[in-house]
Amino acid sequence: MDTPLHIVCPHCSATNRLPAGRIGDAPDCGKCHAPLFEGHPTDLNEAAFSRQIAHSDIPVVVDFWAPWCGPCKMMAPEFAKAAALLEPRARLIKVNTDVEQAVAMRHNVRSIPTMALFVGGREKARQAGAMSATAIAQWVNSQLHRPG
Repeated sequence: MDTPLHIVCPHCSATNRLPAGRIGDAPDCGKCHAPLFEGHPTDLNEAAFSRQIAHSDIPVVVDFWAPWCGPCKMMAPEFAKAAALLEPRARLIKVNTDVEQAVAMRHNVRSIPTMALFVGGREKARQAGAMSATAIAQWVNSQLHRPG
């Protein structure tokens, strides 16, 4: 039996049940019919961010950033490349800390860029500073294979 995964749509925030074996088949959302994975990160507001963290069965990697931040601008294309490397095994999202200040405060983001990895609704790891796509993918994979 193929265990279903809950995958939150990055477009409409609907939770989709998808057999684990179909995650790599370019699935579409059952509600809005948009692709569930597009190989690039999505900028989310507080409600959509909270839904991704709380309801996704796949790991969620968050880039906390701001438009005035030079290192954030440098890392943006690398984070996008990392999404292409990691999806659909993980969801990569972006949160603009200028717009979503409450999210940044709630998650104690003190510097940007900061990446946080959420698994099962909880933060598992955090990394501050700009990184290359390869380094991001290696960091995520190392954290996912670490106990705890």
